[in-house]
Amino acid sequence: MTVSTTETISSGGESTFDWIDVRSEARAKAGLTRRVRPRTAGSTDLDLASNDYLGLARDKRVAGAAAAATLKWGAGSTGSRLVTGSTELHNELEYELANFCGAQSALVFSSGYMANLGAVTALTGPGTAIVADQHIHASLIDGTRLSKADVVVADHCDVGKVRHALETRGKRRAIVVTDSVFSVDGDIAPLNELHEACRATGAALVVDDAHGLGVVGPGGRGAVAEAGIIKAPDVITTLTLSKSLGAQGGAVLGPSRVIKHLIDTSRTFIFDTGLAPSSAAAALAAIKILREEPDRPERALTVAHDLSNRLKEAGFQVSTPTAAVVSVRAPGPEQAFRWAEACRTNGVVVGCFRPPSVPDQISRLRLTARADLTEADIERAVRVIRECAASAGVESRPR
Repeated sequence: MTVSTTETISSGGESTFDWIDVRSEARAKAGLTRRVRPRTAGSTDLDLASNDYLGLARDKRVAGAAAAATLKWGAGSTGSRLVTGSTELHNELEYELANFCGAQSALVFSSGYMANLGAVTALTGPGTAIVADQHIHASLIDGTRLSKADVVVADHCDVGKVRHALETRGKRRAIVVTDSVFSVDGDIAPLNELHEACRATGAALVVDDAHGLGVVGPGGRGAVAEAGIIKAPDVITTLTLSKSLGAQGGAVLGPSRVIKHLIDTSRTFIFDTGLAPSSAAAALAAIKILREEPDRPERALTVAHDLSNRLKEAGFQVSTPTAAVVSVRAPGPEQAFRWAEACRTNGVVVGCFRPPSVPDQISRLRLTARADLTEADIERAVRVIRECAASAGVESRPR
């Protein structure tokens, strides 16, 4: 047995987890420790870290629908979807999601993570090849690891590499797995080109549209709808209800026969407790608002571009948003952490993305635009981010 130089074998119950302390110390030295931060209900901080892109999580219509559903159906779903965990609300939500996005059918899961895990594992196996984008979400990565399929990781948004992997695969069946809008930099996948590569090689395309729904596409119907492939018989779309819809849960959209297959085979659907009725009701209310107020997605995009442009003018290295995510690069993990902490101290909460959470190993602040942010909010955010940069060791070169 080989033992690392930093971890030694010991005996006795008290020392069983000493290896955790060794690794924790290593993470601390690398600036990679993390903390759980409880929010307070009455906080006046400006939130640029959540994924509440349309500002619906606290909307009284959405919260009110959740409260009413709790009183009617109870606090939880009481069981798995196949036992007692499905209510009329779940069926209605699946219909409305499919109808709104333009898909043939939909299936609701307890979270977007479970939707991704369930879709990838149920549609693959030892006889399948998976070609995955290098920057896919952790839930999709975990799905590929559990799939027992042959997995090829293609360079980020490199359609040529994807096509080559599909053409040279050793398995009859294949799927391509990608995000639509990537969660770190907010860039968008070449969905039409990927679909063409799949069509040419008999593969299916699985797209995580978590960051596209509610922001991208006609009326916020998502990046897959924007690409015009939502109804394609070889395309599967996964969603989360916890971002633009301000609720909780996830879903898979696609051909009816695929959805039926997931009901029969997806372990994260069969064995997981169903989504709480309150979350289903909240998501339904959010879809109704999105139909009635189609300008919300455009407002979120406008806020994202305003943040990006003003921070670029302030001299920072900033992504150009295709959705509601804005990435501001930092020199390293320690500087990113100090920068985010300084912003929080000054009342602006921003995301801090560091390795291993970022596939390109580049640390950054991650800002999320919201449709309900005002001009004053944007000015405040830019001012605080700019003023806190120097104290964190981040240089800027104003235009």
